[in-house]
Amino acid sequence: MARVSVMGAGSWGTAFALVLADAGNDVMMWGRRTELCDAISATHENPDYLPGIALPETIRASHDPAEVLSGTDVVVLAVPSQQLRSNLSEWGELIPSSVPMVSLMKGIELGTHQRMSEVIAELTGAGPDRIAVVTGPNLAKEIALREPAASVVACEDLAVAEQLQKLTHTNSFRPYTIPDVVGAELGGAVKNVIALAVGVAVGLGFGDNSKASVITRGLAETARLGIAMGADPMTFLGLAGLGDLVATCSSPLSRNRTFGEKLGQGLTVDEVAGATRQVAEGVKSCQSVSELARMHGVEMPITTHVAALIAGELKPAELVSGLISRDAKAESE
Repeated sequence: MARVSVMGAGSWGTAFALVLADAGNDVMMWGRRTELCDAISATHENPDYLPGIALPETIRASHDPAEVLSGTDVVVLAVPSQQLRSNLSEWGELIPSSVPMVSLMKGIELGTHQRMSEVIAELTGAGPDRIAVVTGPNLAKEIALREPAASVVACEDLAVAEQLQKLTHTNSFRPYTIPDVVGAELGGAVKNVIALAVGVAVGLGFGDNSKASVITRGLAETARLGIAMGADPMTFLGLAGLGDLVATCSSPLSRNRTFGEKLGQGLTVDEVAGATRQVAEGVKSCQSVSELARMHGVEMPITTHVAALIAGELKPAELVSGLISRDAKAESE
């Protein structure tokens, strides 16, 4: 098959490396810490992010980006979204100029308001035919346990999307292709923010009606922003939109849902962040998404309230009451 470099050794990068290995590819992972890379290569397990889950012996890891990227056919980018720019500045020039790059990241960059594909294009000079996105209802632990799941591979060049589809199709992981990169990235980024709001509602003790209401209105917010930015509305009814949103908002495995739940229970943002090594992308991206909405003249009240909560301007109970007390209007609005 192919030699694939996975740049990032967190939970999702590791789970996706497993998918790639199961599909018959030669996989090399890069990680920030030498000791973690050594452990992955020696024990075939990621003890920090997916402890107890055996990885295929064909997966190797190294802290040296030159070693990982040498001779690669495909580069998978799986670092935290707010660290992508600094990482690409360090080793982006080592990426071969002709290979496709796949983003697993779900965030909007602070300050620039760029989607991850836009950051990749800026730092590497790659055209849209070389930049793809994999997204969907893909909780890392379930993927690593090989539970059945589907996803989408988005690329403006459908031939590239189909090539990557073949490299990731296994007995338990089914990828579909779409050309809508904008919609795929917005679905993945905004759902993290909505999951924080759902988590807050759960932490406050509210039930399924509250959760369903936030999920549904959150999907409407996402679609409004996506349409304003040129996305295909149908993307938000598929795996990259509704599918990812439901999984992230419903599962205790979701970092963003869990983060919001802790906030609803009374912990501060710093207390919750300090208790885990995993990144809840929505905590960073909520500000960028809220600003992006204002730039495009799109009303996103859930996102705006979450950004205010994370900034310390609202309390959890005020987030919920503020949403409910807004002026009543037609659902289509």
